[in-house]
Amino acid sequence: MKKDEKQKQVDALHAELAKARSIILSGFEGIKVADDTDLRRKVAQTGAQYRVVKNSLVERAAAGTPVGAVAAKLKGTTSLAYTEADPVALVKVLTAFAKEFPVLVFKAGVVEGRVVSLAEFVRIATMPSLHELRAKILFLIQAPGQRLAMSAAGVARNLAVVLGQAVKEKKFSEAQG
Repeated sequence: MKKDEKQKQVDALHAELAKARSIILSGFEGIKVADDTDLRRKVAQTGAQYRVVKNSLVERAAAGTPVGAVAAKLKGTTSLAYTEADPVALVKVLTAFAKEFPVLVFKAGVVEGRVVSLAEFVRIATMPSLHELRAKILFLIQAPGQRLAMSAAGVARNLAVVLGQAVKEKKFSEAQG
């Protein structure tokens, strides 16, 4: 590859890394092509990107981005997964894949601008996704109103049942006119 082509790649990757909320660097030596294709598909479903990039290109592209500090220490084959969307979804996909295929090894990562360790990476994978958190928040917001509506409807329902029973048992006498 010519020098100007490499520079274009570095510039494009730098722009993408600067926008990314989460960047995960991993080693994938020994992964089969079919498994790599499956991983790429799963990562793409989360709205993330997955690439295999030369360490020197990653190091140059990462300069001035949150991942710049960890990119300088890369050795061996490196894959790069990054997202502007939900970082938890990306981490979950990568950890699930790594459990099934131990050849995918976590090297370094930056989540929301902060360098994460392997232990933090595992903790992030156990967190609920952004979609699940939003659903829980909506449930919590909606629950008190729903309970109030059920209580108010319960009073009216009980009154209707009592009145219905009284009419059935002819507890009310007809008013004389």
